[in-house]
Amino acid sequence: MEAQAQGLLETEPLQGRDEDTLARADFSSMLSEEEKEELKAELAQLEDEITTLRQVLSAKERHLVEIKQKLGMNLMNELKQNFSRSWHDMQTTTAYKKTHETLSHAGQKATAAFSNVGTAISKKFGDMRNSPTFKSFEERVETTVTSLKTKVGGANPSGGSFEEVLNSTAHASSQNASGGPRQTTDEELQC
Repeated sequence: MEAQAQGLLETEPLQGRDEDTLARADFSSMLSEEEKEELKAELAQLEDEITTLRQVLSAKERHLVEIKQKLGMNLMNELKQNFSRSWHDMQTTTAYKKTHETLSHAGQKATAAFSNVGTAISKKFGDMRNSPTFKSFEERVETTVTSLKTKVGGANPSGGSFEEVLNSTAHASSQNASGGPRQTTDEELQC
């Protein structure tokens, strides 16, 4: 009996095995018949109240849905409103404002940096075009184009434009494909 009194007077929290022992304990033997009847009545009353509350909650939820339907509110509208409200709430926070200002400032700096890079690249291309190497390359291309014009279109004393060379080349190849000379109209010569 002294050991039981010791266990009841302990102030330390229950351990896992002590909780299991309590769960398996049969307290009904310690209760009188009158106390058991009172607890059974209280249990039945609580279960009835819970059932009633569930029914009331269900009726209130149905009424809520009916009112929303009458107002034209549906799930999608509610989600949109909730999202808009949340977005507005987020935008008014100090953290959002500071982040927005920081990113805006960083964007302005990045724009200025890209502008400077673009200007530098344009200047470099201009310098490169004026360089002796590029001028030499440009002269070689002009010489190659001139020699191609001469070979393709024959010697043309007036020099001719590039379009004239293309038209004469097209005319020459169409004569070769048909097997003989072909008369061309003015429409065929125009591009």
